Amino acid sequence: MRVTTRLRTLLAGPDLVIAPGAYDGLSARLIMQAGFTAVYMTGFGTAASVLGQPDVGLLTMSEMVSRAAALAAVTGDVPLIADADTGYGNPINVRRTVREYERAGVAALHIEDQVWPKKCGHMEGKQVIPLDEMAQKVRAAVEARQDPDLVIIARTDANAVYGLEDALRRGKAYQEAGADVIFIEAPRSVEELRAIKQALPDIPLLFNWADTAKTPPLPLNQIRGLGYKLVIFPVSLLFAATHAMLQLLEVFKQGQIPTEYADHMVTFAQFTQQIGLPEIQALERRYGVQ
Repeated sequence: MRVTTRLRTLLAGPDLVIAPGAYDGLSARLIMQAGFTAVYMTGFGTAASVLGQPDVGLLTMSEMVSRAAALAAVTGDVPLIADADTGYGNPINVRRTVREYERAGVAALHIEDQVWPKKCGHMEGKQVIPLDEMAQKVRAAVEARQDPDLVIIARTDANAVYGLEDALRRGKAYQEAGADVIFIEAPRSVEELRAIKQALPDIPLLFNWADTAKTPPLPLNQIRGLGYKLVIFPVSLLFAATHAMLQLLEVFKQGQIPTEYADHMVTFAQFTQQIGLPEIQALERRYGVQ
């Protein structure tokens, strides 16, 4: 089964699809090994891991596609859902963006209606393009895909700019333009989340579980009960890894060595096991590699 078809099957099934966010090959591999049915390629985490800078539109389409291809090579049969920012231009640019992401091996991608250069959806100072312009970009994305099962996710950031009613109007328009999933960014309360489902009852909805950001940190059973179908955790692994690195750096600054932090680290053997060294060693034996 193609990864695109697999993701559509998951979205049509009874369970909430949970996609932790990967920002590099290692995090993608760990998510896959943990048994999750989908992986999310976070734009926020990609900007941080590639550039060491915030998610404010600094990465190009080709850089994002390159990272998507690298992650898709790791995730294999597990569907990869990728951030494609604004589609990197007008509807003509969006057509190329979709083709490039599709060639990279993603199962789904989302485009948003922010003005470029965009900002992280939970930052202040965002601007959005006109509804009709974004609807044409969604239409272009749908028409550009070669695989009809490639999932096109349409995101609107209008809630923070013009309010929920405008965001709902945009969500309906993007659904009519052919989007497969609607992603209304940064709802600020359970009441807003409920209103989104009431306004868009016939299409899968994405819940963005962004740690310490604007959307309430709800338990998964409540998200499922509100009618959402796909939940992404774009920054949780990134934030956890950053916290651990900061703690270990403090150990170094205090003149200590990593053994003082050993209880919070994997061993050399554990790490090489996680990243597939035994499989490489088996291939070395098979092919007589010294």
